[in-house]
Amino acid sequence: MLERYGHGGDLRTAEEAFGMPAAQFVDFSSNMNPLGPPQSVKTVLSNYAAVIGQYPDPAVRGLRRKLAEKHQIDEQSIVVGNGAAELIDLIVRSLQPERTTLAIPCFDEYGDALRKIGAAVSEIKLSADHQFQLRMEQANADAAAMLNSLYILGSPNNPTGQLVDPSLIRTLLSNGAYVVVDEAFMDFVPEESRFSLVQEAAKHGRLFVIRSMTKFYSIPGIRLGYIVGTPRSLSGLKRLQVPWSVNSLAMLIGEAVLEETEFAETTMAWLRQEKPWLTEQLKKIGFQVTESAANYLLLQIPETAGLSASMLQLEMGKQGVLIRDASRFAGLNHTYIRVAIKLRAQNEQLVAAFSSCLHRSGSTSVK
Repeated sequence: MLERYGHGGDLRTAEEAFGMPAAQFVDFSSNMNPLGPPQSVKTVLSNYAAVIGQYPDPAVRGLRRKLAEKHQIDEQSIVVGNGAAELIDLIVRSLQPERTTLAIPCFDEYGDALRKIGAAVSEIKLSADHQFQLRMEQANADAAAMLNSLYILGSPNNPTGQLVDPSLIRTLLSNGAYVVVDEAFMDFVPEESRFSLVQEAAKHGRLFVIRSMTKFYSIPGIRLGYIVGTPRSLSGLKRLQVPWSVNSLAMLIGEAVLEETEFAETTMAWLRQEKPWLTEQLKKIGFQVTESAANYLLLQIPETAGLSASMLQLEMGKQGVLIRDASRFAGLNHTYIRVAIKLRAQNEQLVAAFSSCLHRSGSTSVK
């Protein structure tokens, strides 16, 4: 089991499981931008020794200022954190909701944060028949129960890659609910301005948007994310956050990558080309592929393969290719896996490894 700690990208565990050095794996279990990190990160790293002896800015003013300019919102509406996971935990502890709702499958950290405070959790089960899209009739089933209830929704959702209709979230808010929208992968969405609720969160006291900077800029070793809300609604979260939660290296890298407009354009051009190509190749060898607005794909293993997600993960790992066992997400069964989208040569290696595994299993779906 590669998801020993609940996430993909665990190369140390892969080394132990398959007896290979980390550098020999192609990691499709972690959804990082394969074009990154951008050059500015290397420049920051080379100059960082000169300032490592200084304390970080406890208010993260430089990065907050740049984020405010990016989103055209007030700096006081932004709190920067040690990755999105910290901010999920902080907002849940700050709000202390009695009733909560999750649309599953979803990122495990939502449920983990809620269980830590003993919150009662209701689940909306998303259906493969509707491409795991959250529908209005599901979310709006009991309007009376929404009052002061908390919904945590991923948009794009992890692991499905589906966006949440902003009008659905506005309906929840109008019925008195609190809503946290995790937009960790929103930077990869071509229609970001249509789907992101960052600007609305800066004005609405019951809406919060969490963003990650690690995925798009491929800097997971630097934990960096931010949450947007009104200054008043974020005050409780700020009181709970430990001092210097964000180190100075993360701040400098965050400021630098926000200037990388050419890198962002190149990334979107890569994804426009590579996502449909990989989707088509995976369908050809028998996988059911869920439509995705993000840089990863949720796949269902063909029945004829006779392989579970854990079995396929093991066989792929032996070939030096790491995939995510998506059956570990609540709401998905043993036939689901998730893969990142990478560069063409790596994607070709993924398809070849899949074809080999399915062929050896005797799948008649392989073409």
